[in-house]
Parts: sequence; C-alpha cells; structure tokens
Amino acid sequence: MSSTLHLSKTELIHIAQQRLDAAIIDHPWSEREKIALSCRILFDQGHDSGLAGQISCRAEQENTFYTQQLGLGFDEITQSNLIHVNHDLEVISGSGIPNPANRFHTWIYREHPEVNCIIHTHPLYVAALSMLEQPLIISHMDTCPLYNDCAFLPQWPGVPVGNSEGEIISQALGNKRAILLAHHGQLVVGTTVEEACYLAILIERAAKLQLLAMAAGEVKPLPPQLANEAHDWISTKKRNSVNFDYYARRAINMHPDCLL
Repeated sequence: MSSTLHLSKTELIHIAQQRLDAAIIDHPWSEREKIALSCRILFDQGHDSGLAGQISCRAEQENTFYTQQLGLGFDEITQSNLIHVNHDLEVISGSGIPNPANRFHTWIYREHPEVNCIIHTHPLYVAALSMLEQPLIISHMDTCPLYNDCAFLPQWPGVPVGNSEGEIISQALGNKRAILLAHHGQLVVGTTVEEACYLAILIERAAKLQLLAMAAGEVKPLPPQLANEAHDWISTKKRNSVNFDYYARRAINMHPDCLL
C-alpha cells in the first residue's frame, strides 16, 4: 500500500527535491571546462551567429572573468583557448583579445554581485522576436523558469561596445535572470554556468514557441500561481546541474575536443 497517496503536492515536491539533492552528484568540471561545454551546447542549439555573442564567468581573481577570444566561433571553443581578462578588457592570460562587446558584461558583474556567469547570443528565433519589439511571453510549462524572470529592453541602444550601453542593459535586467533585447538578441545570467546555459537554451525555445503560436492565433496566459510554482520547481541548483549534464554529454559525444 502506498504511503504517499494522501500527501499534498507541497509535501510531494519536498520529498522529490530531497531525493534529487541526495542522488545527484555535481560533476567536477572546472569553470573553464563548463564555459567550453556551454559554447558547444549552445552552438548545437542554434545559438550560432558567426562571431556574435559572448559567454563569460567570474574568475578566481577579483574583477576578472574568463571568456572567448575574438575570432573564434562557439564551435571552436575549448577550455584551453579561453582568455582571462579584467574589467578593462585587458588580457591577463591567454592568446588574442576579447570581443569589445564584453564591456557590457563588466557592467553587469559590477552591479549584480550575485551573477557569476553571463551568456549573450543572437539565436534565430530570439532575434526574429526581437525585431517585433515585443516582450517574451511564457505560456508553456517547459519554459516556466523564465516566467516573470525575463526583462525586456524595447529600444536598441546601438552596438554594445560603449559604457552607456552597458549601463542601460544592466539596469534593464534588474533582478531578472534574462532579458530580451529589441533588435538585438538575448542575455541570461546565472549564479552558476549551468544555470545560465540552461536559461539560454530555454529562452530560444520560448521565442520559437511564441512565434509559432502567434502565427496560429492568440497566445493564452498561464495561471500565475501555477506558473510561479513551476518556475520555482524547475529553478533549483540540482535541476540546473542535471539539465546541464545531459546537454554536456551530448556535446562531448559530438565535440570531443572541447575539453582539451
């Protein structure tokens, strides 16, 4: 006889979370390896746009971060060809130079101390939605980690290589984990690389779903209470790790050089 059939949903969620926390062991990848894996994961998920887009994460040294070197696409990134830069985008170690657009990363790191990873890309469906100057609509269970968690910048401030663009984007992000940038692309942040990578996957899927639904009719809203419940259910460190590990295994199988 089952002993859980009488339990409430809240109690069952608590039990499931306890089991997940106990069963899942975090993979011992370094931050550099996780960035390299994220580049390959997102390349396979359609985030490739030539040399556009940056991934960065805080390094051990204060006010510094790891990122890609300018000139390499997401499909070429390995943990060994990443560079270590400071907030003036001066290279501390590694070859090459960073993308000048990394300047707005420095503003986000300065103003959002809880953020440890930033992913900015121009994937196809996000870019198409951004051209409509409409915010992202979350109306499907799978994309609920972004429910009430995606800001919108309705006006394009120009190429983000100046300080003003960094200030504008950082302020528009606010306390959200994602932002849709009109006429531009998307940006997500996370306390971990795993969290940011998973949100980047979800925001492109959400944009694709929205455009498909809009072509067929009116997008209907989710019940707020249930959507917030789903947001919190999926948005945990362990679930981020589990999701990242799945995509990482696929990336390693398809791109075994990424951890070199």
